[in-house]
Amino acid sequence: MPELIHLSAAELAAKLASGEVTSVEATQAHLDRIAAVDGDVHAFLHVSDTALDTAAAIDARRAAGEELGPLAGVPVAIKDVLATKDMPSTSGSKILEGWLPPYDATVVARLRAADLVPLGKTNMDEFAMGSSTEHSAFGPSHNPWDLTRTPGGSGGGSAAAVSAFEAPLALGSDTGGSIRQPAAVTGSVGVKPTYGGVSRYGAIALASSLDQVGPVSRTVLDAGLLHDVISGHDPLDSTSLTDEWPSMADAARRGGTGEALTGLRVGVVRELSGENGGFQAGVKQRFDETVAALTAAGAEVVEVEAPSFEYAVAAYYLILPAEASSNLARMDSVRFGLRVRPDSGPATVERVMSATRDAGFGAEVKRRIILGTYALSAGYYDAYYGSAQKVRTLIQQDFAQAFDKADVLISPAAPTTAFELGSLVDDPLAMYLNDVTTIPANLAGIPGMSIPMGLAPEDGLPTGLQLLAPAHADARLYEVGAAIETMLTDAWGHDLLSQAPLLKEAVK
Repeated sequence: MPELIHLSAAELAAKLASGEVTSVEATQAHLDRIAAVDGDVHAFLHVSDTALDTAAAIDARRAAGEELGPLAGVPVAIKDVLATKDMPSTSGSKILEGWLPPYDATVVARLRAADLVPLGKTNMDEFAMGSSTEHSAFGPSHNPWDLTRTPGGSGGGSAAAVSAFEAPLALGSDTGGSIRQPAAVTGSVGVKPTYGGVSRYGAIALASSLDQVGPVSRTVLDAGLLHDVISGHDPLDSTSLTDEWPSMADAARRGGTGEALTGLRVGVVRELSGENGGFQAGVKQRFDETVAALTAAGAEVVEVEAPSFEYAVAAYYLILPAEASSNLARMDSVRFGLRVRPDSGPATVERVMSATRDAGFGAEVKRRIILGTYALSAGYYDAYYGSAQKVRTLIQQDFAQAFDKADVLISPAAPTTAFELGSLVDDPLAMYLNDVTTIPANLAGIPGMSIPMGLAPEDGLPTGLQLLAPAHADARLYEVGAAIETMLTDAWGHDLLSQAPLLKEAVK
């Protein structure tokens, strides 16, 4: 039997249900893996000290004949942006170091209700601001494929944990690509649901009109199983949709037959395909090969244009900082979190707040707060924030026109493979461009998925294919994603992640 850590979540769940494996055994195997490799990967900021107790309680209920959920007993990692009442929730920031929330985020509560076993909290860029996890106040995570490279960001910890076999499943959050871009560069699967399809209650807000919680996994089916657990209306979230969602896991199972590709209209987004340069050659090569394979499999591939996408990054980096400036005003030293007294002079509220925010926020957070405050100022609101919102409307219109011609849209999920740690950390503009293909989906609120697309020939590192569908059509993503996953796995002849050096000699 393969090692427990190498099983997919679906495979592990089947063994748990049959009694072949206990949750305690599965949880212990993943805790042992974390102990063995996380000193090098640094995917986790906090490892749960109650995971085995939780697993034992699930085993006891199963033994007593209680009916449990499809993923009962399966371990899961949780991005540190999500509130957990039994583990610190820092959002990767010193200003929240050690903060223990009095409640669980809705998605975390749903994990517990479905009897998954939380393993711990994963590393992230501070308040989800970054594309490499290098802006974490607690040090960067490392890519399991090459420990000198980034696992992406802001959710690099969740993607690294899944890719390094420290967890079969993880939760992430995606504001401009923070699930999909890390998935692309670590060879994993990441999904940003339709905005409002998954509750944001208890997710520490970065940009409220852009943030969305979603699954990270090693297969499309596993992502669908986790998506089914966390989705659905939440009255605690004013932006939560009231839709009745179909099973994403069932959609993935349908797609796994491969029949979903015949007659499928696949739109290649000209502005996101690398035709105008700026994409790594190996990423472009794997994307072109995937497009050719889709045509051979019976899909109808058409090129679509979305001219407003040219302005997506600029609009995003006005909207996001503006909303972040507003959301982070709550980090004021008064209600919770860090409190720093000034070195001298009276400790007024204003001076304590200033000293606390200076000590507690990192450079990238300060940069975006300043930019956002400026964009919202009375003299510049219409010129900057207002104009960015108009561009957002144009992007939504471009998507609507594109989906008139295609059932799904595709592009590379990231323009390059994983870049070296330290290579872009002092060049924020270059870092921002890593989200060039993922940002439009957040501005429009539509669902997106990244699946492994093979290894770039020049460096042997993973590349990712991004799939996009209209709002509310998440199940279409899973059906098509599973079909493409099957097609590409057949092309590779083996599991992509079996090639990850971390399984061999990169970490002893």
